[in-house]
Amino acid sequence: MEKVYIGIDISKDSLDVAIHGVKNLMHTSNDQAGIQKVVRLAKKRNAAMVCFESTGGYEMPLYVALSEAGVPVAAVNPRQIRDFARSMGKLAKTDTIDARVIAHFASANPDLKSKPISNTQDLKEIVNRRVQLMEMITMESNRLRGASNDLRAGIEEHIAWLKHEIEDMDSDLKKRIEQDPIYQEKDSLLQSTPGIGPIVSAALISQLPELGNLNRRQIAALVGVAPLNRDSGMFKGKRIVWGGRGRIRTVLYMATLVAARYNPVIRRFYERLVMTGKPKKVALTACMRKILVILNAMLKHHTTWSNTYSSEMSLCH
Repeated sequence: MEKVYIGIDISKDSLDVAIHGVKNLMHTSNDQAGIQKVVRLAKKRNAAMVCFESTGGYEMPLYVALSEAGVPVAAVNPRQIRDFARSMGKLAKTDTIDARVIAHFASANPDLKSKPISNTQDLKEIVNRRVQLMEMITMESNRLRGASNDLRAGIEEHIAWLKHEIEDMDSDLKKRIEQDPIYQEKDSLLQSTPGIGPIVSAALISQLPELGNLNRRQIAALVGVAPLNRDSGMFKGKRIVWGGRGRIRTVLYMATLVAARYNPVIRRFYERLVMTGKPKKVALTACMRKILVILNAMLKHHTTWSNTYSSEMSLCH
């Protein structure tokens, strides 16, 4: 029996569904009714894999519904899909073309692993909103420096209100994590790492749900901290990191700055790289990757930092 591969192009309001080798497509809404149509189609066709891009949140309700229905499902990095499309000479980009390309990509990658996942959208929205409020505080603080006496009181009052909102959000985040056994376990494991606090932990749980489900190379590439080659013919370019999830890199960078001072393992690793002549920025990026790989192993094997880092040190250099 020929295996069935389904590709889905996801937007905020709609889902375009293609089955590899089948001409007709299905267009439906990205809501509960539309998602159930996709689930029924995947189960009816006994899909070997349903594949779509990681869109930054719009895919989560569909992802969870398919996982709960026992349908093999995988979300892939959008750059992989675009590179695959270019390799086939498909430069145009529409929803229907993308859905067919994704279905073809799934069929051409039989080793693509299903990654069941829980819904982290609520946590993600709170974390994103917290980032926005922090940015507002920064902007208001900058305005306060040059404000006249008549305006200072209003700006200071707004900053105080923003800080109060952040405190409420931190409390809400803590409650939501404590109420979910899966979140609670992940949070406990992540915060056992020197340099990882509650906000960083919540960001990783909500915005990197793949953590613990991928191997070390895959998770580094997904976040965008894996050095990539830039070689052509005789030219040997510098290895650089790019792409991936920018917000997670920002969170991880801030955690790494703390870890480079207070986490003995990361501090020694950072100091060794700098002593060998690595620029500080390069050394910090390497430390980011090291922390990420260890965190990935911790969640995969359900172990704390102290029980994990010693076995991972030799793998992360």
